[in-house]
Amino acid sequence: MIRRMILPLLFGLVGTAILIGLGLWQLDRLDWKNAILSEIESRIALPPVALPDSPDPVRDRYLSVRVAGRFTGAHLDVLASRKDRGPGFRIVSGFETDEGRLILIDRGFLPQSDRRLPRQVVGAAITGTLHWPDEVDAFTPAPDPAQGIWFARDLPAMAAALGTEPVLVVAATPTGDGIDPWPVGTAGIPNDHAGYAATWFSLAVLWLGMTVLLLWRIRRKAQ
Repeated sequence: MIRRMILPLLFGLVGTAILIGLGLWQLDRLDWKNAILSEIESRIALPPVALPDSPDPVRDRYLSVRVAGRFTGAHLDVLASRKDRGPGFRIVSGFETDEGRLILIDRGFLPQSDRRLPRQVVGAAITGTLHWPDEVDAFTPAPDPAQGIWFARDLPAMAAALGTEPVLVVAATPTGDGIDPWPVGTAGIPNDHAGYAATWFSLAVLWLGMTVLLLWRIRRKAQ
């Protein structure tokens, strides 16, 4: 009987150990993600500074900045949706700073029904956050020039299309024209590691329970 129980016991213990290990790994990932989110929130909360001469995607990500100047009139509409507003567009516009630099401003969200309304704002002083969105993958459709619609914020491509530096400031304050600011924040960054950990630990308990049940049945049959 003992020999018949060795293999199921080993199988059960190894499986349980693996599942517990995966749960512990997810808890480590949870700590890592929480640290990242805390760092992002702390950087966004810092007082805004002048736009760096050469923004760095690593050093200056989520840096709060202030810029003043005027919109060029050129813009790109990025298909988007908000739970509280429905479908619409992120409005990314060309902007010439008072120092003569051409950059991109993500002005925020505009409902689909308001897309064709005229945009009158020219001069603006903007407080926002430097951002390098990671939204493009192999499944992202190419922009639709006929409709003037983009399907993701592709910073290098947008900068080339509007003739600006590959620098994007996401406005945290209104820039007019009924465009609702959609500032950078941590709300949209997924953090599901606690749920994943709970799933792995639950599977470990289930696996161990099935192992105990199997060993009990083997012992019962041997009696």
